[in-house]
Amino acid sequence: MRIGELARLTETQPRLLRYYEQQGLITPHRAANGYREYDDCLVERVLQIRGLLDAGLPTRIIRQILPCLDSPRTIHFADATAEIIATLESQSDRMTRRIDCLTRNRDAIQEYLSVVKRLA
Repeated sequence: MRIGELARLTETQPRLLRYYEQQGLITPHRAANGYREYDDCLVERVLQIRGLLDAGLPTRIIRQILPCLDSPRTIHFADATAEIIATLESQSDRMTRRIDCLTRNRDAIQEYLSVVKRLA
């Protein structure tokens, strides 16, 4: 697929997709005419990247952990520094707090909808 289709499927601007490529987060193939060709599997990869960026992880750490997300039992993290470990622990804690908050908000909205639907 071309960059426009990947952008549409992931709701990501093409310039961000080129940035992800520049950062080594995704790797498109080049067609004979020089155009980027993106595999279908990159749709999920881009969504993972966006989620990790939204969670506050920098691209340098995302680049290191992306292979672990494809097959979590195979982890090759030879260059894990104390800083990376601390960052990942902090981000994991932050994600847990965010998940808890989102869960509470979802439950409150569902309860509200339940009441509204009964009254309607």
